[in-house]
Amino acid sequence: MSKSKAKGTAAETAVANYLKDQGWATAERRALSGINDKGDIAGILQLCVEVKAQKQYSIPAWLKELATEKANAKAEHGVLIIKPVGVGSSNVKGWWAVMTFEELVELLRKAGVK
Repeated sequence: MSKSKAKGTAAETAVANYLKDQGWATAERRALSGINDKGDIAGILQLCVEVKAQKQYSIPAWLKELATEKANAKAEHGVLIIKPVGVGSSNVKGWWAVMTFEELVELLRKAGVK
């Protein structure tokens, strides 16, 4: 396994484990599915999760990738989880969660926040 692939696998595992610890017992790393990718984390209904752990940030491209994977997964919502450079896997709660503003507004509406 390449160093880059191992880094991605470790990040995905860290995110899945954190979600499990927070009460989403069914969260798990999703098997790769090539062109029909449905995100990196499975087991949370209607949510597509894409995880990135790279030195160079490509947020616009990653959000475009997330939109495609969200459609493939037929999920209502999508979130991009980014491991910041210099922040270890033991501090997953300090990683970044990124989504479009439109997605945030939709979540706030569904949550009944006024």
